[in-house]
Amino acid sequence: MNALRIRRTAVAVAAASVLPFSLAACSDSGSDAASKETSSAASAPQDNSPSAEADMAADKPFGPACASVPQDGAGSFDGMAKDPVATAASNNPALSTLVTAVKQAGLVDTLNNAENITVFAPTNEAFAKIPKADLDKVLADKKMLTDILTYHVVGEKLTPKQLENGSFETLQKSTLTTKGSGEAYTVNDSSKVVCGNVPTANATVYIVDTVLMPK
Repeated sequence: MNALRIRRTAVAVAAASVLPFSLAACSDSGSDAASKETSSAASAPQDNSPSAEADMAADKPFGPACASVPQDGAGSFDGMAKDPVATAASNNPALSTLVTAVKQAGLVDTLNNAENITVFAPTNEAFAKIPKADLDKVLADKKMLTDILTYHVVGEKLTPKQLENGSFETLQKSTLTTKGSGEAYTVNDSSKVVCGNVPTANATVYIVDTVLMPK
């Protein structure tokens, strides 16, 4: 009998000692689950698929000539994004000939006051491809100059995706075509985009290496 009583007492003591730990485990299970969910969400893999990377790249300027854009100041990408397109171009030394032509044609206010446009902006080197005598003749003929410059402007903001195989009416009323993919695009099969998807306050700019001529 004494042995049986001792055994029952030992079982009761063991049960009493185990019970608090069982209750504690039950009360912690909810927080543990929440902790695991939080940890799982925090450590969830990022979408690094090619399509996701392409979408991210589509929001940024691209192209070899982008490397020459200043890192800060009014001529940087951040600085240009704050100004309307003609003003933004005037802060980029590589577009000084274009800016001169825009002023000569009296188009500064037209471009700065336009909304949601795309400008294909020829570099100084692009204008240098035109024989000097021909360029001087164009600069002296306001109507011809206006026709050429407005041919570089489309009345909507174009994304790189739209340039893959596009045809767009320009402000000059003629059509230009674009082709390409990734970071390689051409306009009218001849002019290459050397720094694309550059934001300004009212326009998207694609800097090109050849002046576009309306038909």
